[in-house]
Amino acid sequence: MSGSNLPVPAALGAASVTVTEMLRQGRNLLISNPSFQRWAASFPLTRLIAERQSAALFDICSGFVYSQVLLACVRLDLFAKLAEGPKPCASLADELELSIDATQRLLRAAAALNLANELSGERYTLGDLGAAMIADPSIGAFVEHHSLLYSDLNDPVALLRGNVSTKLAAFWPYASQKPGDPPPVAADPQAYARYSELMAQSQVLIAEDILDAFAPTGRRRWLDVGGGEGVFVGALAELAPEVEANLFDLPQVTVRARASLQKRGMLSRVTIHEGDFFSDPLPQGADVVSLIRVLHDHDDDSARALLTRIHAAMEPGGTLLIAEPMAGARGPERVGDAYFNFYLLAMGHGRIRNMAEFTTLLEGAGFGEVRALASRRPMLANILVAQRM
Repeated sequence: MSGSNLPVPAALGAASVTVTEMLRQGRNLLISNPSFQRWAASFPLTRLIAERQSAALFDICSGFVYSQVLLACVRLDLFAKLAEGPKPCASLADELELSIDATQRLLRAAAALNLANELSGERYTLGDLGAAMIADPSIGAFVEHHSLLYSDLNDPVALLRGNVSTKLAAFWPYASQKPGDPPPVAADPQAYARYSELMAQSQVLIAEDILDAFAPTGRRRWLDVGGGEGVFVGALAELAPEVEANLFDLPQVTVRARASLQKRGMLSRVTIHEGDFFSDPLPQGADVVSLIRVLHDHDDDSARALLTRIHAAMEPGGTLLIAEPMAGARGPERVGDAYFNFYLLAMGHGRIRNMAEFTTLLEGAGFGEVRALASRRPMLANILVAQRM
C-alpha cells in the first residue's frame, strides 16, 4: 500500500529472517499505513482496536501530566485531607489554599486517575489509589524524589548521548564508583542521609517478600551486603533469631544503620561491618549472602568483581540471594525495561539485567544452579538465588 513510512528492509529476504519476523513486518507495514488506519477506525470490527491503540498512545504521551497531578496531590497533602471523609470542593479549596477553579481542576484530574472519587454535590473522597498512598507513606517520598528524574529527562536524546550532567547522579554519592576507586566522599554531609532514608522507606515491603520467598530456617550465618539502614537484617533477626545476621556497608551508612537498629531494639541481634565492598575484606563464612537492590547500580565489570569477592568469602555450597528489578520479567515489563533502564541512565551508572544476563554473570563468578523465586511484588524486586560452587 502507498503512504507507509516503514519500508521493507533489504534483509527481509535473507535466510536469517524467520517467518514470524516476516509476518510481524507485514503487520507493521499495514498498521502504519494511513489509509488502513482510516479504514480501521470506521469499520465496526476493528474500530475498538483502533480506539484502544489511540488511547494507549495518548496515555504514553500524557504520562508526565499524570505524574505531575500525583506530585501536586502529594505536595498539597490532599490524600490525608480526603482521608478525613468526603469534602466539598469549596472546603478543600480553603484547605489547599487554591482558587475554586484550580481545586476543581486538580480534583477532577485526581478522580480521573482513581486517586480520588467524585461524589454527588461536587464532594470528593479518596479513590483506591489515593487510599493506597495513605497505606504506604514511602510512595509519597518516591513521588517527591522523581522530580529529579523528570528534570534529567527533559532532553532524553541528550541524556542518551551522555551530553548532560544529571541531578540523580549527584543524589547518589556512589553512582560513579568503580572497583579500585576510593570510597565515595559526599560534599554534602546530608547526601548519605537522603539516599539512605529513601532506600529504607521502600525496603520494608521488599524485606517481607524476600523472607516469604526464601525461608531463613536452617540457615546459620546471613550477610547482607550493601544493607543500608538495616531494614532487611532487622526483619531477618526478628523472624529468625537463631540466624546470625550481619550487615556490610560504607561507614557513612552504617552509622545510620546502628541508630536505626538501636531505635528498633534490634542492634544487639545484628553484627555491623564497615567497609567498601569493592576494596575492603568482606566478612567470611556466611552460608547466605544477600544483595538487595545493589547489582543494578553497577555495570557488568563492577558487578562481576563484586560477585567474585562474595564467592571467595562464602561457605562452599552457600546461597547467594539477589533481589532487584529485572528486565523481561513477566507482569512488570514496563517497570524494568522502560522505567528502571532510564532511571539508571540518569543516575549515570548501572543497568537492568534479564535472567540470562544474571546467569552469565553468576556462572562467571563461580556460582551455579541459578533460579528465580516467586515474588509477591515483582515490580519492586524480582528474587533469584544461586549456589556457591
